[in-house]
Parts: sequence; C-alpha cells; structure tokens
Amino acid sequence: MTKSKDKEKLIRDLGADEIVESGAALLAAGGADVLLATSNSWAATEEATQGMRPDGRVVVMGASAEPLGFNMGMMLKRVRLMGSSQNGPEYLYEALDFVAKGKVKVMAETYKLDEISKAYDRVADGKVRFRAVITMN
Repeated sequence: MTKSKDKEKLIRDLGADEIVESGAALLAAGGADVLLATSNSWAATEEATQGMRPDGRVVVMGASAEPLGFNMGMMLKRVRLMGSSQNGPEYLYEALDFVAKGKVKVMAETYKLDEISKAYDRVADGKVRFRAVITMN
C-alpha cells in the first residue's frame, strides 16, 4: 500500500466520510459551518478557513507563538473566530458518555509496565503517533 493510501485508510478508520487537503477542496465539497482548529500551525489554520461557509465559526483550540490572521475572505463571509481551551469538569461527564457509547475511536500504542522506559523514550522523541498507554498486566 502506498503512503497516500495508508494515510487515507487511517483517516477513514478515524471516522472521516470526506477527505480534503485544502480549504478550496473543503469549499468544493460543500464547505464547513464549524472548523475546529487544533493545529499549532496558523498557516494551516488560515488555509483551511478558505473552506468556510457564510456565517461559519472557527474555533481555535491550538496554540502558536505566531499571530493568527483574520483574512479578507473570512470577513466577507462573516466568519466568527473564537478561542477555546479545556472545559471544566462538568463537560467530562458528557465526554465519558460519548466514550461509553462507543462514539470515540481511540488509537494508541500499548506498553506493558516493564516497557515503560521504551514508551517514555518514544514519547520524548515524538515518535508516538497518537497516545502511549501503559498497562498494569
């Protein structure tokens, strides 16, 4: 399988119905009412905003030392830009309910307790793709 096909399979396994690689492609696919910008790349976030529908909302959840621009296209479409951080504990119950109902797909690397050094090194080196989980058994 090619790298591109592997990437597409992973994206579909995570639950995507539609795959786009640019703001223009997002707009061509119908556009977005809400964009959850979790990236620490403002360039990628700004590019993705090209796919916003009129009166859409961009929720910035990532962080960067660089300034995030509000482009002319966003202004003309009346797109709202808002920030969000971790919510309070009252939202944890709702999130756990989603997990309990099987609505969250988790991708993790699992390590036994005696492999904790290996897991730590992979996290420290940025080699863990999603989550590293240590099991007690």
